[in-house]
Amino acid sequence: ATSMHVYFVKIWQAIDNSYWFVPSLMVSAVFVLSLVTTAVDSRIGSQWVEDLHWLSANGPAGARAVLSTVAGSMITVAGVTFSMTILSIAQTTSQVGPRLMNNFMRDKANQFSLGVFISTFIYCLLVLRTVRNAETESPGDSASADLAAAFVPHVAVFVGVLMAIVSVGVLIFFVHHIPESMHISNIIARVGRGLNKQIDSQFPDRIGEPHREESGRPVKSGLPKSFYSDAQSIYCTGAGYLEYIDGDELIQLASKHDLILEVVSMAGDFVTEQTVILRASPSHRIDDALRGKLSALFVRGVQRNATQDLRFQVNQLVEVAIRALSPGVNDPFTATNCMDWLQSTLENFAARKLPDAQRYDHEQKLRVVAEPLSFGCFASLVFDQLRPYVVSDRTASMKMMEMIGNLVLAVPTTSTRRMLARHACALRRECRDALDDRRALSSLDTRYRSLLRLLIDEAHRAQARKSGNWLPTTERDMHGMPCR
Repeated sequence: ATSMHVYFVKIWQAIDNSYWFVPSLMVSAVFVLSLVTTAVDSRIGSQWVEDLHWLSANGPAGARAVLSTVAGSMITVAGVTFSMTILSIAQTTSQVGPRLMNNFMRDKANQFSLGVFISTFIYCLLVLRTVRNAETESPGDSASADLAAAFVPHVAVFVGVLMAIVSVGVLIFFVHHIPESMHISNIIARVGRGLNKQIDSQFPDRIGEPHREESGRPVKSGLPKSFYSDAQSIYCTGAGYLEYIDGDELIQLASKHDLILEVVSMAGDFVTEQTVILRASPSHRIDDALRGKLSALFVRGVQRNATQDLRFQVNQLVEVAIRALSPGVNDPFTATNCMDWLQSTLENFAARKLPDAQRYDHEQKLRVVAEPLSFGCFASLVFDQLRPYVVSDRTASMKMMEMIGNLVLAVPTTSTRRMLARHACALRRECRDALDDRRALSSLDTRYRSLLRLLIDEAHRAQARKSGNWLPTTERDMHGMPCR
């Protein structure tokens, strides 16, 4: 069961990242459709077409001409659209980074468009093979032989023409969709929405249950003192990036064999055969078979993905911002767009109640210890990676200071606000060394002092949260905000 579940996850990830799955389903559907429509034609004959004066009946030659024209044009259009997609992806990923390529490959609109063109082509080929002319039973005596009836699948041909008309509409949609999907703002928004969605779905999911006292309140509990002296290290069985950890099966195995497990590696880490992924205690209960089962719960791949790795999607937005601030691109407004979405995800993350590191089974026995991704780690991924590139640009540095101030208003605890203030202090200090614009430095200092006031003055913080802004009036005027 463990292997089947892991393999299912692996296969689903491959399908989700593929460009061929939706077109393949559509081709399979039109194969069935061609059989159905030709069977209907064989059953009802062609008399119904002659009774409809507004519908011209095709002979075998006309049906072949129609189907051949549609099939030839559709395969040409499919080749053109595929070339447009690959060219657009190549140009866009060179600007925003190759790690965003999977986002384009997963675009269902592109997959559907290609599937429509290929399906129409395949359908016309399948119907074309059923068209036949009238033939004599005895080729040598055509004058006296009875003619075998010609077969023209009028219903199937009519459906093919309708599919060609629909394909024209899909082509128009595709021409509109490609530049829209490649627009940098839409790319950033897709990654930001995906990250928020992943946060929403990931943090309600928990391994096991929290430990509870009789009052029902969760309590914290650490590892037993004898854990490390009696624990056995379990190594990875191969090299690659951890894509998925089957937490439910992990706690079931721990409960079945009466083990305590400490998860050392997390999704997104690169592991090798020398990397410890688990520590298990007591060691005398672990044999080679169990060791193999535990290792199999850690699914590896050649690249990181967003299945359980929130850091990967954060790095995608950070990478776009860094590229935008590079001297070759010099696009600070794209960087500020990335910071807007990073602020949204940080606010979303701050509102979540993180699971306890210690997880228990139904009998309230400690089974798994796995440290969750903290807000401080999440914030460090953003600010520590972006800050060296932001400090040399006036617009980006102002935006980051504003972003930190907005987060100070949003986070619930004093310790988190102090951590954000340290990031603001580091930003101000590095900007002093990198920026030559005294006016920009003065404005940054003003924002920094306002941020510190938010930190230490609870009444001011409550008022700022109520009014919706914390920037001084002069700062709001400088950035196009209404004067009060």
